[in-house]
Amino acid sequence: MAGDRSARMGAREAALGLISAVLAEGRMLSQTALPEEISPGDRARAERLATETLRALGRIDRVLEPLLRKPPPLPVRNILRLAVLELSQGAAAHGVVNEAVGLARRDRKTQHLSGLINAVLRAVPLPLDLEALPVPMLPRWLRQPLVHAWGRDAVLAIERVHTGVPPIDLTLRRRGGQHPEGKMLPGGTLRLMSPGQISALPGYAEGDWWVQDAAAALAARLLAPQPGMRVLDLCAAPGGKTLQLADAGARVTALDISAPRMQRLRQNLTRTGLSAELVVADAMTWQPEAPFDAILLDAPCSATGTLRRHPDLPYVKDGSELAGLVDLQRMLLDRALGWLRPGGRLVYCTCSLLPAEGEDQLEAALARHPDLRLCPPEIAGIAADWTTPGGGLRLRPDYWAEAGGMDGFFMACLTRD
Repeated sequence: MAGDRSARMGAREAALGLISAVLAEGRMLSQTALPEEISPGDRARAERLATETLRALGRIDRVLEPLLRKPPPLPVRNILRLAVLELSQGAAAHGVVNEAVGLARRDRKTQHLSGLINAVLRAVPLPLDLEALPVPMLPRWLRQPLVHAWGRDAVLAIERVHTGVPPIDLTLRRRGGQHPEGKMLPGGTLRLMSPGQISALPGYAEGDWWVQDAAAALAARLLAPQPGMRVLDLCAAPGGKTLQLADAGARVTALDISAPRMQRLRQNLTRTGLSAELVVADAMTWQPEAPFDAILLDAPCSATGTLRRHPDLPYVKDGSELAGLVDLQRMLLDRALGWLRPGGRLVYCTCSLLPAEGEDQLEAALARHPDLRLCPPEIAGIAADWTTPGGGLRLRPDYWAEAGGMDGFFMACLTRD
């Protein structure tokens, strides 16, 4: 029993460190390393607790606000937030309170407020249903342009989807093979609502599938690669689209500036038995030896379309980086078009909800390049109203909301004579 208690404390302490990295230091969870000595089980639990606390943060703060005379220091507030999350999940109240007090006492900055933590948590009304509280709003820098683009009702629907734990989507190999039971979505993605440990699922070790959001999987399908085609996957890591292109029989060159992220792609290629030429380079200076038949450009962006999977993002970003990203996207798109053979196809996509990184980029590209033509998005599984007036494909988290939603994306397929 003592060993189990120690393991729980380790996971909670690690989760608290992750939450603090986001809220105090402005670091994304994906950029925050946990200590090596944490066991795999504690690591997974810490990451889950931190992610779920950040996803419910607005609602958690609503619970705490009437119980506090004034806002406590951030480290204390984060201990309270983590504890409220656990209380809402039905954890034994006495255990949660004792562990929260223990966390406070282990830090000289918070130990003098352990009594406050004890008193506040004992005053939390139980049972606690966070989902009954109002849906938290997106930050103003993001919400305002989305309301302008799609209206208040659509944004409210997006915000509702963001409060739920997203399902896991799998892209299946064309050859068939093993896979877990799940719901097959339009377009061929397999959706799992409660998958458990990914690496233990049927077909994982055999490379019969890989994890990839249903929306992200549509970009490679829009490109429609054919066997033997020379295809460039630009800004490729972590590689789900590279795997799709290779699985279609294309001769793939995958380029990305990040060596660590490309290592993950290399591992997935090994697991699936697929092949691609991997190039670690800056696309702004790299030059191919010959034009490509097709190019997939998943451009660096605000990643605002991935909020349902990355609830830390609104607390790290503030929109100040948007202008630089828009300029980079424009330069990458123009550069990639120069590597495309006449009659070839290029898909431009971003996992962004912001029209500045999608619809507006497409309109500007067509104005800059009079020889460009837009290819209509003729792929299985898309609804007619997902196509924009300009001819692109706009995907939003509130699409398929009843089945768990999808990541936000913009994508368009271009060709030039």
